[in-house]
Amino acid sequence: MHFYQILKKIIRTGVGKARFLMAAIGLGIAMLLILVALQVHHNFSELLYGERNQNERADFLVINKRITNEMMGNSALSTFKPEEIEAFKQQPFVDGFGVITAGQYNVKMVADQLGFSTELFFEAVPDSFIDVQTDQWKWQQGQEVVPVIVPSDFLDMFNFGFAMGNNIPQFSEETISSLTPGIVISQGMRSSQFAGRIVGFSDRISTVLVPMSFMEWANGAYGTGEEKPPSRVIIKTKDPSNPVLTDYLEQHGYSTNKEKTRFSKVRVIVQTIVSVVGFFGIVLLMFALLVFSMFIQLVIASCKREIRLLITLGAAPGQLQRYLLKQFVPLYIIIGLLALVMVTGLQWWASGLLARHQMFVPALPGIITFIAAAAILVLVYLVNLFAVRKHIAGMASS
Repeated sequence: MHFYQILKKIIRTGVGKARFLMAAIGLGIAMLLILVALQVHHNFSELLYGERNQNERADFLVINKRITNEMMGNSALSTFKPEEIEAFKQQPFVDGFGVITAGQYNVKMVADQLGFSTELFFEAVPDSFIDVQTDQWKWQQGQEVVPVIVPSDFLDMFNFGFAMGNNIPQFSEETISSLTPGIVISQGMRSSQFAGRIVGFSDRISTVLVPMSFMEWANGAYGTGEEKPPSRVIIKTKDPSNPVLTDYLEQHGYSTNKEKTRFSKVRVIVQTIVSVVGFFGIVLLMFALLVFSMFIQLVIASCKREIRLLITLGAAPGQLQRYLLKQFVPLYIIIGLLALVMVTGLQWWASGLLARHQMFVPALPGIITFIAAAAILVLVYLVNLFAVRKHIAGMASS
């Protein structure tokens, strides 16, 4: 009787078959969990950083210090010190950093056409952080018209709050942009008058902006003459949901638009789930390797007499090893292919489901998934090869 026939006979016995099936099922589940964890991680990265999921490759956050009771009456505590700014600039999640310069003077805007006047304040940021594209965004000393950018919410507040509450007409963006409200800046008894021109509406920065050139002139002419530390800064970042970013803000008592960072907790939860799934996959893989090794040991021990007889008759240990491994290699490949087919099916389903919500991931698994499947199969083969060699060599020398 050939050795492979003896092996098949042992595998079909009760204990051997049970352990064989247990090892095969464990290996299949382990591979599936590991591959799913890797693919979910790949999909999550694609949703965050993939070009199809982003209109632009970066986001902008306006950041200030969180106001506490201890800061009340001491505005210096709410400003950024030079060393805090330098430390912020060096953070890995910061791709661009700008200071928001506040006006050191009083501002009043009067729009007679709207029946509207209000006290407000001006701020300025570097032009690279402005999301309004216009060739009117410039000012030089002596120019009477000051270009102004207001938040997009400003028009909504006027139309649906002030206008409706005061029985006056509502205005479109085009109408508002055509108006030239009066602007009065003052400090004490000194004042200057300008004509304002709203040149755009910003979705990025919730403040009334003027060109930096105007801000520097006005602060020099109507300010205290001393450069004040900023109370707000703006950063450019690729991923506002980055837990490293949100942890940094929390640790230093900084605050920003929570709507943009709210996915940070979701991301941590997803990463935790992926890690747990991957961990259980690795545990199951170790379990499958152990059961396979025990099964091989059982098979060899069960046919110890036949193996010794074959060795006595001249069968080489290497030949016996190859016979034994041939019974398992096809099974490894089948399990690996089934796991890949299932992951591919899940990926195709997830891709279609997410596409309905304008979120895009590849329809097929990433290359890392296929590499991982091959690596797991190689690992299983090497572990079983080691077990076979160990037991056959031990039996041949005894």
